[in-house]
Amino acid sequence: MTTHGHEEKRYDPKDTTLKFVNRPDDLDPLPPEEGDKCLRAEMSCGHAVTPESLTGWCRSLLDQGQYTFKCPALKNDTLQKCDAVWSYQEVRRLAVLTVEEMKYFEENIARLAATKYCEFKTCPGCKSNVEREDLTNLSVRCTICTSDRNKVYEFCWQCLKVWKGSAPRSDRCDNDGCINHDLELLKNCKTTTLHQVQGVDTCPSIRACPTCGQMVEHDKTGCKNIICPRCQVEFCFVCLKLTPECLNTSSYFIPCSDGVAPRQTFIPVWHRD
Repeated sequence: MTTHGHEEKRYDPKDTTLKFVNRPDDLDPLPPEEGDKCLRAEMSCGHAVTPESLTGWCRSLLDQGQYTFKCPALKNDTLQKCDAVWSYQEVRRLAVLTVEEMKYFEENIARLAATKYCEFKTCPGCKSNVEREDLTNLSVRCTICTSDRNKVYEFCWQCLKVWKGSAPRSDRCDNDGCINHDLELLKNCKTTTLHQVQGVDTCPSIRACPTCGQMVEHDKTGCKNIICPRCQVEFCFVCLKLTPECLNTSSYFIPCSDGVAPRQTFIPVWHRD
């Protein structure tokens, strides 16, 4: 059987990381063709899938503008959807995504996430929603207040007070108490140990994603690489390089060639174009 002009994807029966089950595919419950020996694997929610059905369902969600992958199968003996959320990492593995499919998924996930995470805050002057277009400048102009007051009205994106001092600036304005709480968190967080990674026992416990600046923590299990929940880019929690670059001189469970990156002193800006 072929779909979309390619040979049907199948699981490797010797893959001990997957839990194979002998029951129908919950995403495509039609009886298999006679002689169909395609293995079914169990997702984290307990429902059975094949690589083809999982790829098809998740791709259809992406094409509808959804980048949160939820199980559409029905709960046992009910008409209620499971709706369990699958991580992209799980989908990528159990859908046996090809290199081309991974590129398609990751580009679309990043694009959709960028749209969702556009930065809006409430103007302290008129209480309307204002979008910050220049993510490197904390001084933001409200067009409504500027029009109403017949003079330029700018406020600080960080402390939400009327802007004081020169602009543009990316660190703070001149109001008392204007601090970047995320930077303080990066500076003062405790250290952590990645028990399954050789020699990593004093790593900062919180990092800013090197692609989008999202604050992330490592769950202390598995390898040193994590996937950012916002931009879906995979990077090394230890050296802060993107995973492909880190793996050029290292591997998942051994120390990075450049060692543990120091605490971050700035938060990367997500260039979403």
